[in-house]
Amino acid sequence: MAAKAGSVDQNLITANAQNRYGVRESDLPLSCPMPGMYLWNSHPKVYLPIEATGEAGCPYCGAQYYMIEGEESAAGGA
Repeated sequence: MAAKAGSVDQNLITANAQNRYGVRESDLPLSCPMPGMYLWNSHPKVYLPIEATGEAGCPYCGAQYYMIEGEESAAGGA
């Protein structure tokens, strides 16, 4: 049986569990919540313009995102 998106069987991070998330170019376009987050208890998806300044804030939950280099990202297990 295939795991459902957002099920407890998946290794997802909890949306809005942190205030700052590091993201990388491969995570763009940036949305909150990110694809690797549980969606059932979060807000509607909103795209955030992070490319110009390297930082962006979510108007729904207040999470702050910033660009990083390397392999770690918010959705990938930072």
